[in-house]
Amino acid sequence: MKIPNRIKQFRVEDGKRFRLADHDPADTLGLDIEKGEAKDMLAADIERLAELQERLYAEHRWAVLVIFQAMDAGGKDSAIKHVMSGVNPQGCDVHPFKRPSEEELAHDFMWRAMAKVPRRGHIGIFNRSYYEEVLIARVHPEVLDAQSLPPALVSKHTWKERFEDIRNYERYLLRNGILVLKFHLRMSKAEQRRRFLDRLDEPAKRWKFSMDDVAERQLWGRYMQAYEDMIRHTATARAPWYVVPADNKWFSRLVVARVMVHALESLDLKFPTVEGRALRQLQNAKKALLAE
Repeated sequence: MKIPNRIKQFRVEDGKRFRLADHDPADTLGLDIEKGEAKDMLAADIERLAELQERLYAEHRWAVLVIFQAMDAGGKDSAIKHVMSGVNPQGCDVHPFKRPSEEELAHDFMWRAMAKVPRRGHIGIFNRSYYEEVLIARVHPEVLDAQSLPPALVSKHTWKERFEDIRNYERYLLRNGILVLKFHLRMSKAEQRRRFLDRLDEPAKRWKFSMDDVAERQLWGRYMQAYEDMIRHTATARAPWYVVPADNKWFSRLVVARVMVHALESLDLKFPTVEGRALRQLQNAKKALLAE
């Protein structure tokens, strides 16, 4: 059973009936493979992704925005590290979005992300994103309070309005040649516990742990509801969500890589052709070099 034939089941194009509970964090599509085989499968897609990125960069028409959203320890960092390991750093930019600064809070909720959208020919990766503004800001009302919005604009409709703004913005990006890929790495609460304990037991990993992680874990149910609502309202045919089972990191990396390869292949990227006068100039340059 090969992943390329099954990744569509993780794609959410119309979230109206979406239920997070229907997506098993431990799903591996029935794949029973050795660790080495998983690495070989990933390596093949990494190689293909590098080829496609070179075409993307050379053609200089499309850009690709890749968004990762997950709970703490969900595997965002490792997915980015492994899947993007073969691409040319000159054509790829990674932006982590942490606690907003005072300057960022003084602007609209999309402002800091808009400035980081990739330019043509580039892949831009958001490690967290503007979606934090309908996740953490929803679970923690004080985050929304810190944005100093006019009181009349904060109501029971705020989240519905933000979902609408996000859908419109992603449609705007697509209309300007920026492909949007969105991954929610779906991890179970039990797996998060295991990964937290692993961080505490390994000296080289302890720096990743924060006491805030424990506090946020107590709000798991509220976060799951926020994620479900987010996907329901922002999954569209042209900017779908991929709800990726993430309890097994080897599998989530395979899915992310395969989705990215498939998406870039759909753009039909081509190297620029050299014709006419430009081609004759190149031929003359070749003659001159051979004559030296």
